[in-house]
Parts: sequence; structure tokens; C-alpha cells
Amino acid sequence: MLTPEQRAIVKSTVPLLESGGEALTTHFYKTMLAEHPEVRPFFNQAHQANGDQPRALANGVLMYARHIDHLEQLGGLVSQIINKHVSLQIEAAHYPIVGACLLRAIREVLGAEIATDAVIAAWGAAYGQLADILIGAEEKIYADVAAAPGGWRGARAFRVARKEVESDEITSFYLQPQDGGALIGFQPGQYIGLRLVVNGKEIRRNYSLSAAPNGVDYRISVKREAGGVASNYLHDQVRVGTVLDLFPPAGDFVLAASDKPLVLISGGVGITPTLAMLDAALQGTRPVHFIHCARNRHVHAFRHAIEARLAKHPQLQRFYAYDEHSGPDDVPHAVGHLSPLQLAQWLPASRDVDAYFLGPKPFMRQVKKQLRELGVPETQTRYEFFGPASALE
Repeated sequence: MLTPEQRAIVKSTVPLLESGGEALTTHFYKTMLAEHPEVRPFFNQAHQANGDQPRALANGVLMYARHIDHLEQLGGLVSQIINKHVSLQIEAAHYPIVGACLLRAIREVLGAEIATDAVIAAWGAAYGQLADILIGAEEKIYADVAAAPGGWRGARAFRVARKEVESDEITSFYLQPQDGGALIGFQPGQYIGLRLVVNGKEIRRNYSLSAAPNGVDYRISVKREAGGVASNYLHDQVRVGTVLDLFPPAGDFVLAASDKPLVLISGGVGITPTLAMLDAALQGTRPVHFIHCARNRHVHAFRHAIEARLAKHPQLQRFYAYDEHSGPDDVPHAVGHLSPLQLAQWLPASRDVDAYFLGPKPFMRQVKKQLRELGVPETQTRYEFFGPASALE
């Protein structure tokens, strides 16, 4: 339990975290990943290399310090962390490793004059409080999912039943339980965790579920990333019949029940969770505006699937914007980056809508700003990050 004195000490470190938090978390990851190989599979090295992971952790530590007296003000950040941990099957035994390395980084980066014994003790208590919250919440999810029909805990073997090319960059994998047992459902927008062994090294990744739940299989649709260890392995090495280890569905970026018009906005591979959301929404009568942005038709996945739905569901409108023309067969609704004027034309006349958007971070930053300027209530806009969570502002 944190004492009032320890809370005061943690809050007093906020200015230091604002100016040097990323240096601290970069040192933390370097130390932990070098000395504790057992936790390496949980971390995407690409996110380490480009700084996304240290920045995300620095932001999380800063937010925690700022709101140490009122943790409810952290909003969805805690839920995002819990769901990411669950999807990768992080366990209670991993938390002491993180805590020890974090306290060591605080001492080594800030120096003994600033990181006194009292500061280390305060942050040790603060980390213990947060760890207890996360461990308790994650354990409840693990237990609930394992007890649910078709649920499980840890890794479960799935066979690749189908593999379909969706575009020049994206391929879909249809995954069925190897044991032939029941399959737990999921909420549209959620993702699964995948455990792979590539060149003798274990890695874990999250992939959005790109089709509505059907009780038979899960579909993930993976973009080949330049230099991506997992994506290139899936595209090049995984075949029909390959057995993969999956962790149960998780995630809090899900389609909420509502009668308001629904706006789904995606860029690139960000389309994947919106497909499951779209199919769920089309079971009812609410208007749906589906907006997708891609570089060109060659990398535009699922266009034929959307067109097929358009013919069956009069409440659906769809709009495509391509960065560039690649030939006379492109026929997008607009060329160039999504502009405020274009978005305004494609939104419903009333701005009282539920808007969900995701894609590359610059794209999401732009869409978030445009929706706000066009009058869509921020409380009715929702988004998800691929990779570490970070601020869009």
C-alpha cells in the first residue's frame, strides 16, 4: 500500500518523466531484454528499433504518476494494457522481472542524487500497486475465458484450413482448432495472439480477427511488412495444414451496441477489424458508412467482398480513396489523401454518429482531427493502435 509520502514522491517525479521518460524506458528495455531472454518473445523488436515501445511505456508511466491519486482518470489505458497482456498470455511471474528492471533503470538514468532510496521505495510501492491491479484483472479474464464454452487458457493448436491472397500485400489465414473442439466467440474488433517459432526463436504477435464469429474458424488477414519477421514467415512458410499456436481473443476496441449511424474509417491493413464490425452491423438496419483509404487498387484488400455486401444491404454506403492512380481499373471515389472536404461529403448529414477508425498513425491523427472539426462528438469516436498504444495528439 502506498503511503501519502510515497504518493507525493511519485508525483514529484512527473517533471523528470516529462523531460526524460523516454531515455529511462529505452534503458529499461535494453537492460531487461539483454538480461532476461524469457521475456523477449513478448516484444516486437521493430517497435523497439523505431522507438514506439519505449515512447508508449514512457507515456504510460507518466500518466500513472500524474494520476496516482485517481487511477480512474487513466481511462481506457489500463484496459488496453490488460487486453494486450492477455492476448500475449503474460503471467504474474513476469511482473517481478519488469519491476526490478524498471527500478534499476530509474536509479541508473536519474542517478543516485535524484533517485534516492526514498524515491526507489516509492516507485517500488507504486509499481507493486499497479502490478496487483493488472495481475488481478488479467487472471479474471484468463479464468473466465477458460471456463467459457469453446474457451481455453494458454496456447491451443490451430490448423490452417485455408490461405487466400486478398491483395498484393495482404493474405488471409483461416484457422480451425486442431482438436476439433468448440470455438469461443469474440466481439467484432478483437484480435488473437499468435505464437510462432521463426529461425529457432519464439515470437508472439497480435492479429485482428477479420471476419465475424462463426463458431467454426478464425480468420486473420496479415500484411507483409518489409523486414517483418512474423508477417514474412506467415506469407512464405505457412501453408494449408500448418499448425499454429493461438491465444484466445482479446481487445477492447469493439463494436458497441447502438442505433446511431455507424462510420467505419480505415487505412491500409487497418481495414481488418472493421470487416467483422461491418458484418455485425449489417445484421441490423442502422446506416453504415464504410470509408477505406489505400495507396492503389493493387493493395486494396476485400474490395470485392464489400461490393458484394453493398448489393445485399441498402443501409450500406461505401467510399474509397486511393493515394494514386495505377490504371484505368482503379475507379476510386477520390484520389489523394483523405481531406476534410471529402470526409465531410462521405459522412452522414447528422454528425450524431458512432465513428471507428484505425490505420497508420499519421492517418489516424489526421482522421481524429478531422472528425472533431466536422462536429462528431469525441465521446463517439473510437480507435485502436497496431502495436504499442500512444497518443494521437
